[in-house]
Amino acid sequence: MNFPMTFSAEVAAARAAGTPIVALESTIITHGMPFPQNVETARIVEQDVRDGGATPATIAVMNGALHIGLEADQLDGLGQATDVAKLSRADIAACIAMGGTGATTVAATMIAAHLAGIHVFATGGIGGVHRGAESSFDISADLNELAQTPVTVVAAGAKAILDLEKTYEVLETLGVPVITVGQDMLPAFWSAVSDMATPLRMDTAAQIASAQITRTAMGLSGGQLICNPIPIDAQIPADVLAPVIAQALSEADAQSISAKLVTPFLLGRIFELTEGRSLVANIALVRNNAVLAAKIAGEMVKQSS
Repeated sequence: MNFPMTFSAEVAAARAAGTPIVALESTIITHGMPFPQNVETARIVEQDVRDGGATPATIAVMNGALHIGLEADQLDGLGQATDVAKLSRADIAACIAMGGTGATTVAATMIAAHLAGIHVFATGGIGGVHRGAESSFDISADLNELAQTPVTVVAAGAKAILDLEKTYEVLETLGVPVITVGQDMLPAFWSAVSDMATPLRMDTAAQIASAQITRTAMGLSGGQLICNPIPIDAQIPADVLAPVIAQALSEADAQSISAKLVTPFLLGRIFELTEGRSLVANIALVRNNAVLAAKIAGEMVKQSS
């Protein structure tokens, strides 16, 4: 290794034992909610992974080192840090080289997980094609990352603030398997269903693990997106969210919000407009994804042994 990568004691022990590990991103800690709720939520999600039989590996860059798993004091420190960079494929190496601190997005977490030999990653929702991308060309690096990095990403679909139809069209073009768990319609992040049929459906963690193992064995590049619907009792119906998202998008356009600032702005305004309901739903879906990811990671270890 020509760059500093360190493992938490828990992750190091799991690697030595060959037991399941699930990667977790860190932008939810630094850019998702305020302290101490951010750290409390991160710890809850980590425990969900443990309860599912796997070891959590929250990933971040701190003081120029790529951390695969955070100790308790490191998690607290990251949760209270200011001016933390939001890292993707384009800038993760620069942040490490310059001794910086940054939180990993979906793309950067996939890169780090693959470097660490971790095959499953749980998140909230992936980035994708932003509305109006035909003029802004604002398309998340997450999509290309799924096409080239062999990590199974468990999410509640693409974030509902995006142009979902274009996002899934791009994933199809890139050859990324999009698999919905237990239903024939794609979820829409805060909403359990959308009006879009899923390209693929699987009903068990064993099937999902087998699909990635088979893909790798065939020499096919990239990972797979597992769309895990938010629990019904935690969802916000799409028809309720539609006018809220439209208002937030209109405000972002009026204020010329662009690039990496778009998603945090939109999520913040939707939180305000739903009086916090969107955040409650977000936490529920992330926890739901962590549980499924742990099961998939366990099946991958079992089927590969």
